[in-house]
Amino acid sequence: MVKINKLFTIKLLALGFIWAVLVSECLAQDSASLVKVDDDMPSFVLKSTSGHVNSVDLKGKVVLINFFATWCPPCMKELPYIKSRIADKYQERQDFVLLVVGREHSQKEMDQFKANKFDLPLYPDPQRAVYGKFAINTIPRNYIVDKAGKVVYASTGFAPDEFEKMLQVLERSLEN
Repeated sequence: MVKINKLFTIKLLALGFIWAVLVSECLAQDSASLVKVDDDMPSFVLKSTSGHVNSVDLKGKVVLINFFATWCPPCMKELPYIKSRIADKYQERQDFVLLVVGREHSQKEMDQFKANKFDLPLYPDPQRAVYGKFAINTIPRNYIVDKAGKVVYASTGFAPDEFEKMLQVLERSLEN
């Protein structure tokens, strides 16, 4: 009985620690953002089997940049929404680009993930070279950039109501 109580106590302490880390990361979100609404989109280059993207070439297009990781539960909740509500709806538009960036993931990991989970334009960012221009921590993270290259939306985490707000901003940006 004593061993069970010790094990339970250890597990409870571990869960408490994990909760504290998650809460502190959420509270630090504002200070973790390097790019905010009304900022210019940072310059970056992404390379993958999905293609080569240079941010300079994105002027004149509305861009949604999603940073995620395959191990992140909120990211895994959000990606089906991105696939069905954004990628499937807007993929044919010439004035829209979706970039789904795997923070700290290799090309091999992105290819495996794409084959097993989501057929999205996935780009690896193994050293956080691109992510590090946008933020310090916290995923999922989304940015909408308008046709002039200005950030018009930024979010962290995933909640269905916030996703709806992002969709509204995306739709307004595509109307302009």
